[in-house]
Amino acid sequence: MSPTPRVRVLTGITTSGTPHLGNYVGAIRPAIAASHAADVESFYFLADYHALIKVQEPARVQRSTLEIAAAWLACGLEPDKVWFYRQSDVPEIPELTWLLTCVAGKGLLNRAHAYKAAVDRNRTEQQDDDAGITAGLFMYPVLMAADILLFNAHKVPVGRDQVQHIEMARDFGQRFNHLYGEHFTLPEAAIEEHVATLPGLDGRKMSKSYDNTIPLFAPREQLKKLIFAIKTDSRAPGEPKDTQDSALFQLYQAFASKAEVDAMRKAFADGIAWGDAKQQLFERIDAEVAPMRERYDALMAEPAKIEALLRDGARRLRTTYATPLLLRLREAVGLRDLSAQAGDAAQAKATRRAAPAFKQYRESDGRFHFKLVDGDRVLLQSEGFESARDAGQRVAKAKQDGGASLRFDGDRVALGDDVLGQLPQGVEARELTEALARFADDAG
Repeated sequence: MSPTPRVRVLTGITTSGTPHLGNYVGAIRPAIAASHAADVESFYFLADYHALIKVQEPARVQRSTLEIAAAWLACGLEPDKVWFYRQSDVPEIPELTWLLTCVAGKGLLNRAHAYKAAVDRNRTEQQDDDAGITAGLFMYPVLMAADILLFNAHKVPVGRDQVQHIEMARDFGQRFNHLYGEHFTLPEAAIEEHVATLPGLDGRKMSKSYDNTIPLFAPREQLKKLIFAIKTDSRAPGEPKDTQDSALFQLYQAFASKAEVDAMRKAFADGIAWGDAKQQLFERIDAEVAPMRERYDALMAEPAKIEALLRDGARRLRTTYATPLLLRLREAVGLRDLSAQAGDAAQAKATRRAAPAFKQYRESDGRFHFKLVDGDRVLLQSEGFESARDAGQRVAKAKQDGGASLRFDGDRVALGDDVLGQLPQGVEARELTEALARFADDAG
């Protein structure tokens, strides 16, 4: 791993079910392509703790984890160039989950989409609100926050339905930072606006819930049989066919080059027979999938190799990131060596005073704030902002500016045209300016 600072991007991989063509086109293929960027440090983990929330069949959990790991490796994920690990092999994740649980607001967890949806279903069925709802489902957002914050990920690729969980991770991280000092980078959701979705055999979105999927590594003859079962209309050979609502054409488009797609579009207009179109679709998909299928079968035949690879990934990751951070977090919250002398604590306090720090947090009114502290003194108290991003941008600007553009109007403080907040009673403008200048000096 290169020591050069890079953007850390973390991707959780659900370990349930056998991957199908929709998973490959919508998630696996683009994620692996993104991992090749030189300025990105990629983290990919098998979310087997999360799987336990829904699946209580041990053999199924084990088999699915093996299949998903083999699938990603067969599709080209390079474990020597990215971090690839199993969630349950990193014990710091559940430990951090507990530390975050102790700062997570229950009110915020009450508003989590999955929990609210389960409660709504119970109410519709005139049952107790929490009937059949486990604490695992309720606490899912905290575990997800630990997955992200443990490695101080900058970006987490998610669909819009998962953005709330990233916002909650930010909130838990802010609360912890506010109480114990700056330990966590606050992650951003990398919203996947244009995730490719494939139609299934019946024309609806390919999904296990619709039982209309085409397994990614289906044997060649099974793949052909499934593709020839794709639903089409009754237009005969020679009749022009519509590409816009054709599941067959959309599938072809997801695997073919632009020139091939243009040729198929012309063939549709010229009235290609459905059987011929399905044959071309089969050949195009099989050309891409066949080499991966061969690698997948070889990997599945040697599960011990996958096990060793995952354990090695977790071991290296723990040494590099997880264990050192947890040692610092334990110290921060007071889980310390009882033999440490009072003088050690005084020295640590003096050291902390030597470096001013911004602390970001969220108040009970839902607005986001920050303050600049130097030891026990608060040098700047911000006003409230509508979003964590707005507060974070002002912190970043203040650090970069180093106090050069500060303006004071009584106890009100602005940076250029941006209002920051106010000077607490007893704090002089000079103290704030000098503290901010230290950020610029450190950056230089």
